[in-house]
Amino acid sequence: MKLRASNARAAITLLIGLVVLLLAPGCATPPRQPAVPDQLQNQALIPGLEKIRYRIGNPDDIAEMEREGIESIKREEAYLAASGHHGPLPPAVFLAISGGGDNGAFGAGLLNGWTAAGTRPTFKMVTGVSTGALTAPFAFAGPAYDATLKAVYTTISAKDILEPRSLLAALTSDAMADNHPLWKLIGKYVDQALLDVIAAEYAKGRLLLVGTTDLDARRAIIWNLTKIAASRHPRALELFRTLMVASAAIPGAFPPTMIDVEVGGQPYQEMHVDGGAMAQVFVYPPSLHLKDETRRLGLKPRERRVYVIRNSRLDPEWSQVERSTMTIAGRAISSLIHTQGIGDLYRIYLTTQRDGVDFNLAFIPDSFNAPHTEDFDTEFMRQLYAVGYDMAAKGYPWQKKPPGFTAPSSADR
Repeated sequence: MKLRASNARAAITLLIGLVVLLLAPGCATPPRQPAVPDQLQNQALIPGLEKIRYRIGNPDDIAEMEREGIESIKREEAYLAASGHHGPLPPAVFLAISGGGDNGAFGAGLLNGWTAAGTRPTFKMVTGVSTGALTAPFAFAGPAYDATLKAVYTTISAKDILEPRSLLAALTSDAMADNHPLWKLIGKYVDQALLDVIAAEYAKGRLLLVGTTDLDARRAIIWNLTKIAASRHPRALELFRTLMVASAAIPGAFPPTMIDVEVGGQPYQEMHVDGGAMAQVFVYPPSLHLKDETRRLGLKPRERRVYVIRNSRLDPEWSQVERSTMTIAGRAISSLIHTQGIGDLYRIYLTTQRDGVDFNLAFIPDSFNAPHTEDFDTEFMRQLYAVGYDMAAKGYPWQKKPPGFTAPSSADR
């Protein structure tokens, strides 16, 4: 998700943190099971659902992610051969959808407008963070779910996402609001039929990944939702929904998502929050050298393209800041998140340039200035959805590099 330019949510979150710190000796917070000890982090797993996630920074997990990528190519080759395809593999097209709260209406509109233009590809891989994680499963499932995307981002309001808590409840609990309405919303649209569709696409070599933040470990986690769907595990649907909620759990605003894990039969609990706490958008870890690994493994070369949908404006939005502690702090936090998001685009761009992947970027134009009275303002989302739809239906003007990027000249190298 995202902190609005108004800074209200950021300021409130910071205020909660300060107050809770001051009152900590007398506060009774919600109980939890022990966190996974630092030395056991890389051994934690969900029983019956092993190898479904990748901890960024763990070499073994990056190796497993690479292995999954290779296996996906083998599945793709087998599927294409069975379908009568001959010759080289088609281009591998990646889609990465960023966080942005109700700005996710832009990405939803863009995807549906892309369908209307008749040029929307079948994505080899789709990744999502926060609101992007809420969009990603439907984007992955294809145009058959365009109506669902439109409904999610043009008919809901704040009451469909959160239920505010009293100040006392917020101070003695784990967030300013209860996200039970969001759980209900996801339960309505994410059902076994959708999981069956996603599982079928996994068998064709496609991948759906979302990101969360393990707050105990302060580590980004990438979850393989396609593998979870294909597992047919009795808890697959529950975990799938849980991870969508976890990726969108803004720290301080929404409750964290607690995930039960085990190490050697010993139960522990991980605290997961918004994936945007670590990265606003991702494609694959920079430590995974796609071009070099393709050559090393003797895989057939193929064209690769990545499309990044940044559910935010990229220009610095001006706002007069009141001279008050919380307003100043809130503005600073939202500025930090904004610049982090731009930094993520630079990271992706430089990684794709290294690996020979064609880079394409979409973002909310600075000409969009519809009134925004509250988070998840229905009318605001409808107007933003329309902007994304109209731009894509006419042939979206994808940007070939991040804003302000200038490649170094040969003299500077």
